[in-house]
Amino acid sequence: MELFLKNLAGWLDKTASNVWTIMVPILFGVGLLLTIRIGFIQFRKLGTAFRVMFSRSSRKAGGEGDVSPFAAVSTALAATVGNGNIAGVATALYWGGPGAIFWMWVCGFLGMGTKFSEAFLGVLYREKHPDGTIAGGPMYYIKNGLNKTNFAVFLAGFFAVCGAFASLFGTGNMMQSNQMSLAFKTQFGISPVLTGAVITFFVGLVVIGGIKRIGAVAERLVPAMIVLYLGAGIIVLVDNIGALPKAFILIFEYAFTPAAAMGGFLGASIKNAIQFGARRGI
Repeated sequence: MELFLKNLAGWLDKTASNVWTIMVPILFGVGLLLTIRIGFIQFRKLGTAFRVMFSRSSRKAGGEGDVSPFAAVSTALAATVGNGNIAGVATALYWGGPGAIFWMWVCGFLGMGTKFSEAFLGVLYREKHPDGTIAGGPMYYIKNGLNKTNFAVFLAGFFAVCGAFASLFGTGNMMQSNQMSLAFKTQFGISPVLTGAVITFFVGLVVIGGIKRIGAVAERLVPAMIVLYLGAGIIVLVDNIGALPKAFILIFEYAFTPAAAMGGFLGASIKNAIQFGARRGI
């Protein structure tokens, strides 16, 4: 079994590397195209976005939809901010070198345009059920945006299956739960089985309540989570403020120059910097 898992991990790593070699230029290209077409809205309307998000009206569910705008944003952020923002960035920095940080910025900037376009399409092609509830997302704008052709229905279903598989067995929850279990076992000696059972119980309570309960829980937990995450980052920056100028120089220098194969930058190159930076940027 150990040999099988080792071979499987090697195959997955190789497959992921090959896929990302193709995906990186696609992500950058699509992000750039959408950013230009929507007129750099991620900058032009940034103030409006913050103003609307923090207004009192954004916390009230009104008009069409099952949750308030703030709850919708919180739910989306809950699926975005997680273990990957800490361990993933550190991994990208180790394997991609300092230049990976630059490509994270670039991909993050272009990714905002892609994310806005996805949200817009999700609202444009959402469906309203007879009971008044709203359903939307990639599956719906793939199906409805492509005029409900047989290929569109197949593609939407395929996306749903892949999304469910990734959520169940990938970074959707397995990675997060595993890291929590390891942390509790290391620090307090608590069995991972017990930690997993507790996580399952509380997640089940939330999910059973549907999108309204998910939104209600997210809009209470996510703000605290983000404040804690940003606050910890600021503390680290302030504590190492003297190293910031040199860090910026390294980031821009190694973004376009292959790093030497030594120490923590073993195997780092322009390709690795772009690839790992893009992975964490999205």
